[in-house]
Amino acid sequence: MTHIIDGKAFAKGLRAEVGRKVAHIKEAHGVTPGLAVVLVGEDPASQVYVRNKGKQTVEAGMQSFEHKLPAETSQDELLALIDRLNEDASVHGILVQLPLPAQIDEEAVINAIRPDKDVDGFHLSNVGKLATGADGIVPCTPLGCLMMLKDYLGDLSGKRAIIVGRSNIVGKPMGLLLLRESCTVTMAHSRTVDLPGEIRRADIVVAAVGRPKMIQGDWVKPGAVVIDVGINRIEKEDGKTGLVGDVDYESASQVAAAITPVPGGVGPMTIACLLHNTLQQACRLHDIPVPE
Repeated sequence: MTHIIDGKAFAKGLRAEVGRKVAHIKEAHGVTPGLAVVLVGEDPASQVYVRNKGKQTVEAGMQSFEHKLPAETSQDELLALIDRLNEDASVHGILVQLPLPAQIDEEAVINAIRPDKDVDGFHLSNVGKLATGADGIVPCTPLGCLMMLKDYLGDLSGKRAIIVGRSNIVGKPMGLLLLRESCTVTMAHSRTVDLPGEIRRADIVVAAVGRPKMIQGDWVKPGAVVIDVGINRIEKEDGKTGLVGDVDYESASQVAAAITPVPGGVGPMTIACLLHNTLQQACRLHDIPVPE
C-alpha cells in the first residue's frame, strides 16, 4: 500500500512544536517572536494566504504585524516601510507577499530586507549561504519538502533525486538541500531530453513545474517517494474547478512507496516552516539557544 504523506498533519505537529518553543523563550528570556507580513494590492489568493499566516502566527504565540498597502503604492514607499521593519526590534521576520504590482521591482524589495529577518530565504545573502553550505535561512517550501522526506526515509544519503522545475523559489533551493543531504541530484526542466526516463531512475521525485498532472505513474520508479509541490486549478468534467498537482496522483500512487496529495500535502508546510524560521531568527537575533 502506498503511504500518503499527510502534510496537514505534519504541519499541525510542526506548528505545535513551534508554539511550545515560543512559550519556552517567552518564559525563560522574555522574548516574543514577531512576524511582519506586507501585502501590496488586493489579489484574492494573496489576501487569503496573508490572513492564514496571521492567524497561525498568533496561534503559535507569536506577534503578527500585518501591513496592507494599496495597489498604487510606489516602490519608494514600500522600501521605506521595509526600512522601518528592519529597525523594529519587535520584528524578527519580514515577508513581502509576492507577486507585487508592476511598478515595483521585486528583486530590489527582497534584497532590501535585512538578511537576518528574511524568513522567506530569498535574499541574495541567504541564497549564497545555501549554495555554499553555510548556515542561513532556507526557503519555506523546500524546507517543508525536506522535513517530510527525512521523516519518511530517514537518512537520504546516496538516494537518487530528481527535481522537475528550476525556479529560484522551489527547484534550485530544493536541489541544494538534497545535495547537502548527500543525494545524487538531477535538475530537470523544459529542455530535458527523455524526462520520463530520467524520472524512472530516481528514488525521490520532487515535482515543481506548474503543469497539471504532467508526471504520469509509468514515469515513476516503483518504490520511489513523490513530493508534489504543484498547485494547479483546473476545470473538472462537471464544470466545477478543483486543485491538482504536477503529478497524476491516481496513477503515481499505484507505484510510489509514498506520495503527497494535492491539496493537503506540501501546501500546509509552507506557513508552518515560515513560523519555524521566524522562531529560529528570534533566537539568533537575541543570542539565545533555540529550545530543544
